Amino acid sequence: MRDLLDKLIIEMVEKGVHYEDARMEFEKRFITKVIDDAAGNLCRAAETLGVHRNTLARRIKELKIRR
Repeated sequence: MRDLLDKLIIEMVEKGVHYEDARMEFEKRFITKVIDDAAGNLCRAAETLGVHRNTLARRIKELKIRR
């Protein structure tokens, strides 16, 4: 996994992707995957992510994640 991540980072840097854009896209996709795996149950998704449900709900709103 580390090698894949290293290659992805190199490619993103070479293409001029800004840190904030990369961070937000990663977080959005990560959260979306966990919510999907939890069948939309935010309490379970928050537990998996290790955050409070209210924190997850706030990040969903901030990142404009569609549920």
